Amino acid sequence: MQPEAARLRDGAEALGIELSETQASQLLAYVNLLQRWNATYNLTAVREREAMLTQHLLDCLAIVPSVRRALQAVEAGARVLDVGSGGGLPGVVLAVMAGELNVTCVDTVGKKAAFVQQVALSLGLRNLASVHGRVEQLRLSAFDVIVARAFASLPNFVQLTRTLLAPGGQWLAMKGKQPDDEVTALPQDIDVFHVERLVVPGLDAERCLVWMRLKSDAPP
Repeated sequence: MQPEAARLRDGAEALGIELSETQASQLLAYVNLLQRWNATYNLTAVREREAMLTQHLLDCLAIVPSVRRALQAVEAGARVLDVGSGGGLPGVVLAVMAGELNVTCVDTVGKKAAFVQQVALSLGLRNLASVHGRVEQLRLSAFDVIVARAFASLPNFVQLTRTLLAPGGQWLAMKGKQPDDEVTALPQDIDVFHVERLVVPGLDAERCLVWMRLKSDAPP
């Protein structure tokens, strides 16, 4: 096994994730594409390959068990929306790790949306789609989970995407430190029912996942 693949497998194991050889190969091929495109387009501020493995791949792998838990009650064909996806994080990682999900990445920057589309083609990810546009203007079928990584404040995230959330759906916001001020600023009809602490192997920084949903008595 190549050192990078072994490191990726070890990191996934520390997160309680079983990573197949195919998945490891796809994730490393994704990093290859990210590096290649990053030389021309500014897809990510992270330039070093080793840092990409930790700050991008392992950071996004850390939410895979959470997304699976969020979708336990959803039948086959669950839909996940990655808002402000940038270079496809965490959407590409979710599509690789959970082939049963239909993952859509959306970004306002055309070159980033085009990159994710190229990733889907290159890696053969038929469950991954890319959309260029402003999320609040999209007319798409509703999603069971809407996820974002470093996209916006919690109130803005919810406001921009609430029309795209399926009944009973959940928002999952990837954050650094627990964003108490943002939680306080949320509309009264939003229920923050869990703030999950994440530990990313090799990353000495705080990470958490904020789980949100509409309160049961909230209007649709």
